[in-house]
Amino acid sequence: MLETPSVPAVAPRPQAPRGFVRRLALGQFGMYLAVLAPVMGGLSVRIQHLVGLDAAPAQFGLVTGTGAVFAMVAQPLAGRLSDRCTSRFGMRRPFLVGGLVVMTGALAACAVAPGVPLLLVAWCVAQGAGNFAFAAAGATVADHVPEERRGSVSGIIGAVTPLGILAGSILLSVLPDDFLRFCVPAAVALALGLWFALRLPDLVRTERPTEPLTVRGLLLSFVFDPRKNPDFGWVWLSKFFIMFGYGALASYLTLFLAAEFDMTDTDEQLAFNALANGVSVATLVVASIVGGTLSDRLGRRKPFVFGSGILMAAVLAGVTFTPFLGDAGLGTLLALEAVLGLGAGLFFAVDSALAISLLPDKADTAKDLGVLNIANTLPSSLSPLLAGVVVIPVGNALLGGAGYSLWFGLAAVFCLAGAVMVTRIKKAA
Repeated sequence: MLETPSVPAVAPRPQAPRGFVRRLALGQFGMYLAVLAPVMGGLSVRIQHLVGLDAAPAQFGLVTGTGAVFAMVAQPLAGRLSDRCTSRFGMRRPFLVGGLVVMTGALAACAVAPGVPLLLVAWCVAQGAGNFAFAAAGATVADHVPEERRGSVSGIIGAVTPLGILAGSILLSVLPDDFLRFCVPAAVALALGLWFALRLPDLVRTERPTEPLTVRGLLLSFVFDPRKNPDFGWVWLSKFFIMFGYGALASYLTLFLAAEFDMTDTDEQLAFNALANGVSVATLVVASIVGGTLSDRLGRRKPFVFGSGILMAAVLAGVTFTPFLGDAGLGTLLALEAVLGLGAGLFFAVDSALAISLLPDKADTAKDLGVLNIANTLPSSLSPLLAGVVVIPVGNALLGGAGYSLWFGLAAVFCLAGAVMVTRIKKAA
């Protein structure tokens, strides 16, 4: 069951092991299901039940923003530690298994927390542990998949991310209470994640690192020198800005429906949320798989990322006007979700392949991927805090209740900026 080929250092195989991509995709699906279902509706509904609608945006921003800080710290830290790991069970497997088990317990605690303070603590633990598992899983792509296949593999992984969102939103709409809305996705993640971890042909590092692990070394897990690696710096910034914009609608959709469309019933919010995610995911999956395969054949990545940023910016700009369309507003919102899925699919299809090709140091693959993943997690930290505490309240006060429209307009600007930044990359097509 535990396959552990011994190697002195990490080097990608000429061919991915049989069944590896399928198991990785299902494992990633489970993990995304567990951590994204709460962000896409479970947490906002839970907080509405605890504090009411008026206080929910700020409390939601506090909980998700603080949790994302833990995720941001956990990713590169786990990457640094797994790169140095000499366990006989492998370099990545201990972090996968440990992260999954702790995350599952913490999500169960979120389900029973009697107030926001305990919910905040449990969510932070879940985010930290889950991102230990994510960091290890992401590093296995560089460990086992050759360069020429990373676009198609990235497209497959990019497709399971929204499938996790869709499955989570459907579960949220059909499960009858907050307890099951947290615990069922967590149980699925644990089962699928452990299947991937236990079947993983993990690499075993037989040579101990020559440099001792110091506090300074751990702190360096969170940084890289953009002067020495400018292309990696630009791909990091591009990912950060596009992810910031992309997450703006999904994380605040239920509260947007309540505030702008008078949809105050939480079950109704979750039902529409499931429908919107279904429309978006349908187009995203197609765009992700087709885009990843096409980028491999063309040998080009940057045009796909550029186009995705432009498309998502246009969609988010359109969302700002939906509250003013009356009865047509909800239908227009669903149509925009479909187009957003196309843009996101192109981005997820090739972004990971582009980033892996620009990693600064092949000996620190997981560490550098952890630094890169800060661009995934930092937006989800800053975004809710900025939206719930600053942009939406200020917009409501100064623009006659148009706080959400101001927020989505700002998100459109971020996506546009991310698209422009990818054009500055020189060492990739």
